[in-house]
Amino acid sequence: MAASWRLGCDSSLLRCLLGFASRRSTGLAKGSVGCSVGRGPSWKWFHSTQWLRVDPIKILMPSLSPTMEEGNIVKWLKKEGDAVSAGDALCEIETDKAVVTLDASDDGILAKIVVEEGTKNIRLGALIGLMVEEGKDWKHVEVPRDVGPPPPVAKPSVPGPAPEPQISLSVKKEPPPGTLQFRLSPAARNILEKHALDASQGTATGPRGIFTKEDALNLVKLKQAGKITESRPAAAPPSTPTASVAPQVTAGPSYPRPMIPPVSTPGQPNAVGTFTEIPASNIRRVIAKRLTESKSTIPHAYATANCDLGAVLKVRQDLVRDDIKVSVNDFIIKAAAVTLKQMPGVNVSWDGEGPRQMPSIDISVAVATDKGLITPIIKDAAAKGVQEIADSVKALSKKARDGKLLPEEYQGGSFSISNLGMFGIDEFTAVINPPQACILAVGRFRPVLKLTEDEEGKPRLQQRQLITVTMSSDSRVVDDELATRFLESFKANLENPVRLA
Repeated sequence: MAASWRLGCDSSLLRCLLGFASRRSTGLAKGSVGCSVGRGPSWKWFHSTQWLRVDPIKILMPSLSPTMEEGNIVKWLKKEGDAVSAGDALCEIETDKAVVTLDASDDGILAKIVVEEGTKNIRLGALIGLMVEEGKDWKHVEVPRDVGPPPPVAKPSVPGPAPEPQISLSVKKEPPPGTLQFRLSPAARNILEKHALDASQGTATGPRGIFTKEDALNLVKLKQAGKITESRPAAAPPSTPTASVAPQVTAGPSYPRPMIPPVSTPGQPNAVGTFTEIPASNIRRVIAKRLTESKSTIPHAYATANCDLGAVLKVRQDLVRDDIKVSVNDFIIKAAAVTLKQMPGVNVSWDGEGPRQMPSIDISVAVATDKGLITPIIKDAAAKGVQEIADSVKALSKKARDGKLLPEEYQGGSFSISNLGMFGIDEFTAVINPPQACILAVGRFRPVLKLTEDEEGKPRLQQRQLITVTMSSDSRVVDDELATRFLESFKANLENPVRLA
C-alpha cells in the first residue's frame, strides 16, 4: 500500500468525516482539490475504520448426512474471482456416503479458497472459503482471525531407520561381558532376587528357553545344600547420570522378539515382518463404526427359508422376449415390499426408546463400490412395478458407484436387502443397518433335484431352482414368531408372481 492516498474531496469535508473538524490535522493539505492523508495518528484511525473493510461471507464445511463428522474437498468448481449466483455449484465434497455438490446460498464473488482441493478430514464447521458481495474488492479480503483454516493433515513421510533405544544407566545395568543371559519369568526373578542368586548358575527348562519358577526353586535347594554360593555382585553406589548411553550388543535369547514393530517403507518391497498401512476412506470408517455399533447394541436373530424361483424365472423369460430387462433381484425387492405392506409390524425402526412405525415402504438395496458398501433407497417400493423397480435400481447403482448419490437417495429406508447371489454365494447372514429393524440376505439360485408326485401320485425326481434367504431381525422390535410369519408370506409372494402385480 502506498505511503499516502490521494482522495478527490474537500479537506474540510474529509476532516469532518475523520472526526477532526475541530482541530487542524498535519496530514491534510489545505487549498487543494486533492488532499493527502499521511501516516500520522489520523492515518491509523482512518485505516482501522470498519467502513473501509470488506465483510466476507464465510463458506463452512456443511453437514451433508446424519452420520457425517468430517469431509474431503474433492474439487473446486469455481476459481477465485469468479462470479457466483445462489444455487451455483461451488465444490464437490466427499462425505461418509458419497460425493455431494455444495451449492452457493448467496450471490457474490468467490474471493478466497481457504482449503485447497484434495484436502481430507475437514471437521464440520471449518472455514473452507470466503465470498464477498458483488462490487466489493475481493482481492484484498482477509481470512477472519477467529475462524482459521483447519490444521493441515500431515502427509506420510518415508520413515528413516529407527534410532537405537537409549537406556539410562540408572534404570538398567549392563551384565558383565561373557555372562549368559536368560529370559526370566516374573516368579523366577523374584525368587532369585530374594536369595541373591544368578540364573546363570542353573538351567532353563521352560518353553523357548524361559527360566521358570521351578528352575529358581531348584537353585535355592542347591544353595541350601551348600553346593552353590551367592554370586550376586556387590551393590554399586547409587548414581544419577544425566547422559544415556546406547546398550552394548549382547547375545540374545534363542527366540528374539522385536521391541518395536517394524514399519514398511512406501515404494519399497516389504521386508519380512513388516506391514503396509492402507488409508481408509470416510465411507469405510463410517461403515466400520456403524457395523460395530450394530453388532454390539442390537440383539440379532436369524431365520432362513428356501424359495422356489421356477415361476419367477418363467415370467422373467416372457419379459425378456418383450425386450423388458429385469433381474431376479428386482422380483425379490418387489416381493419384500408387498410382504411389508401386508405385515406393517415388520416395517418399523428402533428410536432408542421403542419401536416406531415407518410411514412408507422404502427398500434400501446394498451396492458394492470401490470405497465401500452403500445402500441407495427405492422409495415407496410397494407402489412400483417390477420394471420401474429395475430402472430405479440401475440408475441408483450407477450413481452409487460414481459417487454421485444425493443425500435424500441414501438417507432413511425402512428395510434392507443385500444380494450376493451374483458372486456365487449360496447363503449368508447380514448385519442390520440401524435404525432399521431387518435386513434380508439373498444367496444365488441353484438347481436342486426334489422328489415330487405327478398327477397320478407316482413319485418322480424334478429339478427346482431354489434360492436361500436369511433375515436378520432386531429382537427388540421383530421377535422370532413375527420374523417366521414374514418369511412364510415372502416365500408365498415370491413363488406366485401374480401376487406382485
